[in-house]
Amino acid sequence: MKAPLSFMFLLSFIFSAYAQESNPNVKKWTLRDCVNYALENNITVKQSENNIALAEVDKRGAIGNFIPNLNMSSSAAWNSGLTTDVTTGVLINQTTQTTNGGISSGVAIYRGLRNQNELRRAELSILASQYQLDKIKDDVSLFVINAYLEALFSKEAVNVAIPQVEISKEQLARTKQLVEAGTLPRGDLLDVEATLANDEQNLIVTQNRVQLALIALAQLLQLEDYENFDIANEEIETLPLINLADYSVDKIYAKALETRNEIKVAKTNIEIAEKDIKLAKGALQPTLSGFFNWNSRYSNRDIITGSEIDPDNPTRVIGVVETTGDNVVAPNFTPVTGPPLDFFDQFDQNKGSSFGLSLQIPIFNGFNASNNVRRAEINYDQQKYQLEQEELDLERIIHQVYADAVGALKLYEATKRSLEAREISFNYAQERFDVGVLNSFDYSQIKNRLVTANADFLTAKYDFIFRVKLLEFYYGIPVENL
Repeated sequence: MKAPLSFMFLLSFIFSAYAQESNPNVKKWTLRDCVNYALENNITVKQSENNIALAEVDKRGAIGNFIPNLNMSSSAAWNSGLTTDVTTGVLINQTTQTTNGGISSGVAIYRGLRNQNELRRAELSILASQYQLDKIKDDVSLFVINAYLEALFSKEAVNVAIPQVEISKEQLARTKQLVEAGTLPRGDLLDVEATLANDEQNLIVTQNRVQLALIALAQLLQLEDYENFDIANEEIETLPLINLADYSVDKIYAKALETRNEIKVAKTNIEIAEKDIKLAKGALQPTLSGFFNWNSRYSNRDIITGSEIDPDNPTRVIGVVETTGDNVVAPNFTPVTGPPLDFFDQFDQNKGSSFGLSLQIPIFNGFNASNNVRRAEINYDQQKYQLEQEELDLERIIHQVYADAVGALKLYEATKRSLEAREISFNYAQERFDVGVLNSFDYSQIKNRLVTANADFLTAKYDFIFRVKLLEFYYGIPVENL
């Protein structure tokens, strides 16, 4: 015969719970532990941190615009046939290997203040990325707090359900005695047995809810070991840190405008858009830069020297020629061949440099610069609208959160009074049932009302706690202090 599914689940849950309680190595996670772990390991948080790192790289590039650049170049080539000798400029039928090298440097002197604006924009981008990271951390923390409260609620529901089972067991034993004594009919015993079965079923459901709540929290923390995950039985303060009657929606909204990260992000994006306009307008202004170049060269050809004679006056020497190769296209030239100079001597003799200023004045470039200015201005308007939308959304959310908190407080107080009344009623019914004055059906009805009142109270209690914490969050209390 197969055991009922609910009984099998109950056994597995009891075994799992016993294993956790008996194993001292199982960590009991506090709310602080859960929040800190989530902030350190959440993928979205890590991606946002990378965005800050990218913004810092952009800032480094903006700083580099103020620094002169320095580059080195080198090339090697092999030439064959009638070519110009790179060391003399004379045409020679030759096969030669040449090496060129140089150093160049440039610096922007004036770029329409774009260097300054790019640096300031990069700093604002870092600030906006940091605000965005803080917002994501706040959102992740709230998710964790909500999931943690759900797990605590489920655990407290189990603590309420267990005594109900014990009461029903005691009542079953008492009813058996009364039935055997002939004080109560056998039908009352069957009613109490049905009540006990219902209470045990409710205990299984609440225990299952604990497991599901712990799994949901573990998944939110991106943990894989669900079986060994458990939370500490922390006492949650039920009274709000702020008196709702002392704070109006307008006051909370005014404080939220100063502290909420989404508002800070929107405001910073407006400042970035302003810098984009200045950058676009800077492209319409002249650009002045300075440059310096140094270069030299080397050839492996033999050195040929000689005197070139003026053809109109054979007695006059035009000058001394120094070149390489065997076929020199130069009249009246008497060559004298010698070994080539070494690499460093040639580089020293053939070196040259240039320096100067370069001015570029934009006149017409297909409307690109003016179009970029217009795009930046439109984006600036878009960012202003985005700020207005964020403020409207924040105001709407705070109105909703405040109304929910007030309603949750009233429901909490009402369910608390109802529970107190149900407990008094049940205690009175217990006394009457024990002496045989109250039948089992009426007793079961009163007991069920107490169970319902307990469940309603727990639901209202944890909903009230979360609503108040959420309101405190929008009021500007840091998440770690909630």
